[in-house]
Amino acid sequence: MKLLSNLVLLDLVLFAPTCLPAADIVIQNARILTVTKGNLTGSILIRDGKIQEVAEKVLAPPGAQIIDAGGQFVMPGIIDCHSHIAAESINESSISVSSMVGIEDVLDPEEISIYRALAGGVTTANVLHGSANAIGGKCSVIKTRWGKDARGILFDGSKPGIKFALGENPKRRGGSTTPGAVLRYPATRMGVEDVIRQAFTDAKFYQAAWKDHAAKKARGEQVSPPRRDLKLEPLVEVLEGKRLVHAHCYRADEILMLLRVADDFGFKIRTLQHVLEGYKVAREIAAHGAGASTFSDWWAYKVEAYDAIPFNAAIMHKKGVLVSLNSDSAELMRHLNTEAAKTLKYGGLTEDEALAMITINPAKQLMVESRVGSIEAGKDADLVLYDKHPLSNYAKVQKVLIEGEVYFDRDKDVSGRAEIEARRKALNEKQRRQRRPAAPSKPAASRRPV
Repeated sequence: MKLLSNLVLLDLVLFAPTCLPAADIVIQNARILTVTKGNLTGSILIRDGKIQEVAEKVLAPPGAQIIDAGGQFVMPGIIDCHSHIAAESINESSISVSSMVGIEDVLDPEEISIYRALAGGVTTANVLHGSANAIGGKCSVIKTRWGKDARGILFDGSKPGIKFALGENPKRRGGSTTPGAVLRYPATRMGVEDVIRQAFTDAKFYQAAWKDHAAKKARGEQVSPPRRDLKLEPLVEVLEGKRLVHAHCYRADEILMLLRVADDFGFKIRTLQHVLEGYKVAREIAAHGAGASTFSDWWAYKVEAYDAIPFNAAIMHKKGVLVSLNSDSAELMRHLNTEAAKTLKYGGLTEDEALAMITINPAKQLMVESRVGSIEAGKDADLVLYDKHPLSNYAKVQKVLIEGEVYFDRDKDVSGRAEIEARRKALNEKQRRQRRPAAPSKPAASRRPV
């Protein structure tokens, strides 16, 4: 354990942000892909972590730090609307409604997947609870600020969310045939709907009790407050539009079911996650106002996914659904730019439409579009510098800035690997020496009798 701790500290030191944020930073000679305002060759002025100006020519203030892009491409930081990095043991399998738990309480800022996502251009991620529960835990939106603590990676000001799940995952926990498994309700797809309806029915009564309490207090009555219920409080927030619902789903029939449940209780589904049969019910999704966060071309990895098609994202987009592409995988999120490129082949989307699916669209789904998702004056300076167009298979991330601070630099990464390896070997050797048993001491020589 001591060795592992030392290695983590070593990585934190060598992979720490390249520089402290200067008062002013200018990225010059860049091919700028703004996503929302067209493309241009020019410069970006960053001040106090915000984009101050984007233009063909920007006057560099005295003392500004200059980053010469040398004709390379700059785009907004990639946003992943469905991730599980920086967390583990994220499924609470014992109960069907686990809205009292939250990812924020178990974030691990030292998990190496944060740095790897950062090296792939991801600057923002929606870290979700697992899909074993019809109503799962609360989500956390993070920025991949490698080297910060658990509080330091949180996206301040982002709207809170909660994870729902439909289909195979929540129901199979109730019908498990695994020896020793604890069976629970539900065990069917119909039961999943019932669990969600019952939970929101309870939340309605809980909401009414607190409203009644507030009304009595306003009249000057001396009354005791209702008993707090940490399971129902997040659901009341959903009913009041204060918490976003991100719902794991696959089949068209269950997508429609959840939209109807939400309509019955008067709340909105913010995003349908995976939503592999969304192309079948795209009009209904658009009419409800839900977004869709899907895979580019995953299918047939389980029965629920057999009707998935690679045209799903493009079809939903053309039917008026706000679509993003997500990873659900610490490996896939390292190349979401090439996942977006697949929509040019499967659906004929434009380059801007493809890039929007990993930038401004997920920003809108997470309701942080005023801060991130495009290169515009006033937004956070979350930027990625590529050596080639980001939709190219050959594109490599060169630098990543989050709020004007360089958190990844390929040159520094590559040049530092030899030092890391040398220090790693030294630590391993030290540990081996510590574990090596000491040589047995020789017994004292016995005296011969005189």
